[in-house]
Amino acid sequence: MKILGIIPSRFEAERFPGKPLVDIKGKTLIQRVYEQCIKSEKLSEVIVATDDERILEHVKSFGGNAILTGVQASGTDRCAEAFLKIPGREKYDYVINIQGDEPLINPILIDKLTELLDYKTEIATAASVIKNLEDLENPNIVKVVMTMRKQALYFSRGVIPYVRGLEKKDWLENHDFYKHIGIYAYRSDVIEQIIKIPINVLEKTEKLEQLRWLGYGYKINVCITEYNNVGVDVPEDVDEILKLL
Repeated sequence: MKILGIIPSRFEAERFPGKPLVDIKGKTLIQRVYEQCIKSEKLSEVIVATDDERILEHVKSFGGNAILTGVQASGTDRCAEAFLKIPGREKYDYVINIQGDEPLINPILIDKLTELLDYKTEIATAASVIKNLEDLENPNIVKVVMTMRKQALYFSRGVIPYVRGLEKKDWLENHDFYKHIGIYAYRSDVIEQIIKIPINVLEKTEKLEQLRWLGYGYKINVCITEYNNVGVDVPEDVDEILKLL
């Protein structure tokens, strides 16, 4: 099986402009993400998809692969555009969209996600158990509920499911809640399809693109992992990454 890893990276992030090129202990953010991804044993190739010449040239300067895209609405759109531009893309069975702001992305997570890819799987993603009430109630931490076969039923910024008959402080002791981890694997034909379907009411309401896919009947399989992603959304997050390094 041939799997292509694509790291979408844009320069003009609303809360942290230029963050892909920010220095983190001698290496840029995007270089750290790239170097973690190429440690994966399952990815056949890794490329950065960016709309900015500065990022493109920087990736090339440290020996990485990069492709220039337009200004896209989402990471999936950018991945799809990059994928469609790659010569010989027909050889890839799956495309994995890897967040460009997670310099500590664990290659084991990438490899674990690929265990769900069997040519029948349309889309796959990851989730981990939520450990504290603060994360459970945080609307920036997306929650996912699944079938017994670990297929996504719904994603939400709200707390799902609702535990009836118990005070909220006791919910975590009586039910497993899952945090969605923003990594996606798309079957190569599926990624070409999902960028053509229009935004639906679910995506408009929660501002979550995966709800568009669910709303149109695509199946999203979920792997459960102990890994928890640590992203860089604002400048202050760099300090947290430095502590972890």
